[in-house]
Amino acid sequence: MIRQLYCTAGAGMEELLAEEVQHKLCATQVKQIAGRVFFCSNADLQTVTQLKSAERLFLLLHKAEAISLPNNPAKAAVVIKQRVVGDPDIWKQTFQTWTALQQELQQRGQKRKREEDEDNDLHTPSFRVSCRCSGVIAHSYTSQRLSRIIGMAIKDHLGWKVDLREPVLEVNVLLSDDHCIVGIPLLKHPLASRSYMKHNGLRSTIAWAMSFLCPKKLNDCVILDPMCGVGAVLLEAAQEFSNAVFLGMDTDVSQLQKAAENVKASGMEGRVQLLQSSAMEIPLADGAVDAVLCDVPFGRKFSCSSDMPTALPRLLKEMERVLRVGGHLVLLLSLQLSAQLKKTICTHEHNQNVIGCNSLDTNNVHTDPSSTDTPKHTSSETSNTPLLIRSLQAQRKHKVSLGSTDAFIHTYTKI
Repeated sequence: MIRQLYCTAGAGMEELLAEEVQHKLCATQVKQIAGRVFFCSNADLQTVTQLKSAERLFLLLHKAEAISLPNNPAKAAVVIKQRVVGDPDIWKQTFQTWTALQQELQQRGQKRKREEDEDNDLHTPSFRVSCRCSGVIAHSYTSQRLSRIIGMAIKDHLGWKVDLREPVLEVNVLLSDDHCIVGIPLLKHPLASRSYMKHNGLRSTIAWAMSFLCPKKLNDCVILDPMCGVGAVLLEAAQEFSNAVFLGMDTDVSQLQKAAENVKASGMEGRVQLLQSSAMEIPLADGAVDAVLCDVPFGRKFSCSSDMPTALPRLLKEMERVLRVGGHLVLLLSLQLSAQLKKTICTHEHNQNVIGCNSLDTNNVHTDPSSTDTPKHTSSETSNTPLLIRSLQAQRKHKVSLGSTDAFIHTYTKI
């Protein structure tokens, strides 16, 4: 049966989520707006719950253009009853679909906590409303006030019972200057919550996006994260690519211990190896890995002792050194570090503008992966000559939100 669904997504993840639902679910009618992706699919719910780029999963009940509400609450209730609640038959049909999907989940071993009499009542379920409003409507009404008005309209129009503590259903409403969206969550917990992550690091959806944006699939490869932290990036990639081997490095023993616990919880002990080492001097031969995925630390929560803008050229040089020709480099960088990246990687356009770039001394740029006698530390590190890397070809740059700050995912191929 074709179902109308939608997922919420972090800022910058909407495009990737749209690609994922088309690829994994063969979804149709895929449309995206800020923070949400709508689609139709007949995939079983267990497959839908394996989406990696989504935050929460909803059964779509109603989607329309923006509505305007009068300042008078009584008049606003009439508009809400007509425009937000609408046809009672659609609510009943949607609830029946929701109930069938919940039974499907129960058969898969997922249990819902509810009172038995509520579980057996298919006509008057208990509910509560969670409303978010923005734009013009938010000037006249708070989200809490709108939730109460919408809740009373549903109660009067459908006969459903309000229960703010343990409802059978949670009705989610979004009212903005552009949209009126009503949906029912299909899962109690967000899709973005990973059961195998005992210690959280980089947000799981962003960590997944780093491997998804890699120009080439990572099966039958050796993949390195030289600053792995608790292992979020490696474990997300390991969930996607079953035939790859992963190596994580970090200088912080406590981080490696947390990474080891995450690896054990995910059942990936045989595929993910951890090593205490500095990303400044990676203990691997030239061209030893097929891909390097790295969330370069920045910000208060994930910063490290090194001055990253200063250290970035040397870090990039080491990553480029251990990467084989044809391999891929994927970096998550702050806006500041992204700007610094342009000064380090010498692209074709940069070649046209940087005086002397084409005639750089090869001691300053490592381009030959077969060379074994190139020193790790060159004179450029102690001189005023900028360290430029010419063997990395840009593939894609994607902006994502980390909540309080934004960042860019950069992808390169070594040529």
